[in-house]
Amino acid sequence: MRQIARGAFETGGRSFLAGRTVLQIIPRLDAGGAERTTIDIAAALAEAGARALVATEGGRLVSELQAKGGVWIPFPASTKNPLLMWLNARRLAKIVVRENVDIIHARSRAPAWVALGAARQTNTPFVTTYHGAYSGQSSLKHIYNSVMARGDVVIANSAYTAGLIASAYPFASEHTAVIHRGTDLRHFSRLAVEIGRVQRMRKSWNVGPEDRVVLLAARLTAWKGQKILIEAARLLAERGITDVRYILAGDDQGRAAYVRELDTAIEKAGLTGVVSRVGHITDMPAALAASNILAVPSTEPEAFGRSAVEAQAMGTPVVVTDLGAVAETVMTPPRVTREQRTGWTIPPNDPQALAEILENILSMGAAGRDALAERARNHVEQAFGLEKMCGQTLEIYMRLMEHAGRW
Repeated sequence: MRQIARGAFETGGRSFLAGRTVLQIIPRLDAGGAERTTIDIAAALAEAGARALVATEGGRLVSELQAKGGVWIPFPASTKNPLLMWLNARRLAKIVVRENVDIIHARSRAPAWVALGAARQTNTPFVTTYHGAYSGQSSLKHIYNSVMARGDVVIANSAYTAGLIASAYPFASEHTAVIHRGTDLRHFSRLAVEIGRVQRMRKSWNVGPEDRVVLLAARLTAWKGQKILIEAARLLAERGITDVRYILAGDDQGRAAYVRELDTAIEKAGLTGVVSRVGHITDMPAALAASNILAVPSTEPEAFGRSAVEAQAMGTPVVVTDLGAVAETVMTPPRVTREQRTGWTIPPNDPQALAEILENILSMGAAGRDALAERARNHVEQAFGLEKMCGQTLEIYMRLMEHAGRW
């Protein structure tokens, strides 16, 4: 695993990248960390004078990609059919030649196999990003996942992810780089969010002016911990804490059975009207500004922890499960002193612990919350800024171009 110096990019990288072409490939540009990162890197490339191509089927974020200088290449990137993937590799190779592509960057497994085939056919440097903790219990799945470790450079979005790569695919260790997901601190700032946006958000949630809000912003799937928060809310209600609303924000992505389970759990806990599902949120800065706490009670390890970083940038107190990479993003004892903390961690699958931390945060005074917010913002500025992520990624592109695919 190597450290990335940014000096070369900052001093001469922009002029070097001008006129170059980078093609990213991803199944679709809908909601998600990989999709958001794709657009952020495309914007950084365009700003540096490079051509930023994105091969994808489409999605709700295509218009934003184009507005920020990226070029959409319609491409059936989500197929997992082996024959179609083989044909797509030839098709992508033709695009690489036609568009004079200098780097291919894959952000998901099925299109990564397509991109690897195209890269080999055209002798084009190949980059992958591990955006998730891919499961690989069977030998076949282990081989399928291995494509994400076959890049000339493999980008891990956290130290936790880098450890998974090293354990599963030791051959990739020497060309793995940790680049944390970057947050746009211009948008995720209390000063950038108008009060009207916050008021509209709370109105859309049907939250009263005196209600406090605990937000869980994640797709509706069991391991994201929605049921843990529901049980914690029940425990707090038993303790007489009744002025808090709990907002479950996120797409169900077709998981109708799980949605029914959540609704049943809410009803059985006597929390109808207290815990609410509100669907996908497009204005996360306003959602975080409208909330008193962000909860991330995941029951399985996360490969990063984007919402926890965004909450800290906004000064919204955050409590996360002590699993995977999310815990990397929050400074808590014993890593730091109690006076230096930027959030809280809890054990997985422990609604009692979550309820206790939520109660403690809700009882904090204004001075304590303000000090926490300042520490959390400073922490994110130093470690998780968007410019840092983009600079490190473009530095990798530049080095690969300079050294014929060797990093």
